[in-house]
Amino acid sequence: MSDRPLLSTDNSSHYGASDRSSDSPVLSEYDEQNRQTVETRLLRKLDLRFAFLILMYIMSCMDRTNAAAARLRGFEEDLGMTGNQFNTLMSIFYVGYLLTQTPSNMFLVRMTRPSLYLSNCMAICGAITLFIGVAQTYHDILILRFMVGVVEAAFFPGAIFLLSRWYKRNELGYRTALLACGSPISNAFSALTASGILASLDGTLGFAGWRWLFFVEGILTVVVAVSAIWILPDFPSSSSVWLLPDERVLARLRMEEEVTVRNEHKGTPVEGWSGLIDALTDWRVWWLGAALILMEASLSFRIFFPTLSATMGYNSTITLLLCAPPWILGTATLFLVARHSDATGDRFWHTAGPLFVAIVGFMVAISTMNAAVRYLSLFFMAQAPVAHIVSLTWVMNTFSQSRSKCAVAIALINAMSSLGYIGSSYFWPSRWGPSYANSCGICILTTTMCIGMLWVFRRHLSRCNEAAEAEEQALGLRKGFRYFL
Repeated sequence: MSDRPLLSTDNSSHYGASDRSSDSPVLSEYDEQNRQTVETRLLRKLDLRFAFLILMYIMSCMDRTNAAAARLRGFEEDLGMTGNQFNTLMSIFYVGYLLTQTPSNMFLVRMTRPSLYLSNCMAICGAITLFIGVAQTYHDILILRFMVGVVEAAFFPGAIFLLSRWYKRNELGYRTALLACGSPISNAFSALTASGILASLDGTLGFAGWRWLFFVEGILTVVVAVSAIWILPDFPSSSSVWLLPDERVLARLRMEEEVTVRNEHKGTPVEGWSGLIDALTDWRVWWLGAALILMEASLSFRIFFPTLSATMGYNSTITLLLCAPPWILGTATLFLVARHSDATGDRFWHTAGPLFVAIVGFMVAISTMNAAVRYLSLFFMAQAPVAHIVSLTWVMNTFSQSRSKCAVAIALINAMSSLGYIGSSYFWPSRWGPSYANSCGICILTTTMCIGMLWVFRRHLSRCNEAAEAEEQALGLRKGFRYFL
């Protein structure tokens, strides 16, 4: 067999350029025949390294939701919380989360070492979680929760943007789902971990069990973050010692093939604020942002999942253990739905379907206080986060033609969706318990409105595809870019 590389090792001067210039990597006939071999090897390496993002996201989600578990073991009483103070404590995280997502992604797109940036932000987040464990007053924890939101805002939108710089559009849904499965896994794993910590470490060294919860999870977060510095990939345009020369060339080429001949990818460098301006002036960004605000409002039950589980009347340990199975099923559903969404190219129905299932869950919870039936309703509700992940993949697909605009759109839409959590933290006041019928009714309303907005968006993209097809046929052009529906 020939000892020459499978792919040309010429580097493109304009990463992401959609028009092939003379200095772009060009595949010879030999290369084309062997591209599949190189691509399989490349994807295997990428999947192994990006798998660590799942662990990072699990720790990230645990840091944002551990207060809900701590609530079951004296968290409110020890800090003297009254009224809606706990709800404010939960919502303040999303205030910080909202403020810094867009600036963070704008900064990330210009970095050469995103792995270092994301890892450092996560390590800081873990350190702040540790400090929550030693805080003595409600206002101290309120400030620290806000700071956790500010720092953690860099991770998820940054991670999915990093994925979009390595994977093609028809590969993104499944990989985004793999990343996002960290959320339901975290919900299940954190409940199991919290039940063990709260039960076994309460009173150890004079600290309450809920303080140990923050200590242990904060330390784990720091350890995972430091490890990630040497594991996470950077951008394809950066030198990667873990890739062979032909794999590096193919990684860049794959991204060139994904963009259309327009905007900043016509071989021109990214202008300082072009992505921000393009995103802010595109009505679709605001429409999707508003739809995801409604979606996140309907998903607010995730924050109070232990509270909903507690309405069945069991002690705190059993309550936390019962939280795990619904999220385990939700994780399995996420894999199946995301893979099928990629295979079919459909985004809307794979978003609306899980939301319809969640509506059934809310309706069941409203209708009865029977413990077994209410527990069944939690399994239905736990399907709703699947919709959030498919919708974020839809965002990346829609704005994939422009690298900087995609980064800003992801961050801006994800930041806007945080508004749903800020307000919906007050959907679940204790006085509405134990049935929380009013809370579930509000979630049904927001879910229905979200589905309606996404249907309108789908119709718009369908008309755009029809117009593009008509233009190509009239001008005799080959098939170009199409929006995923």
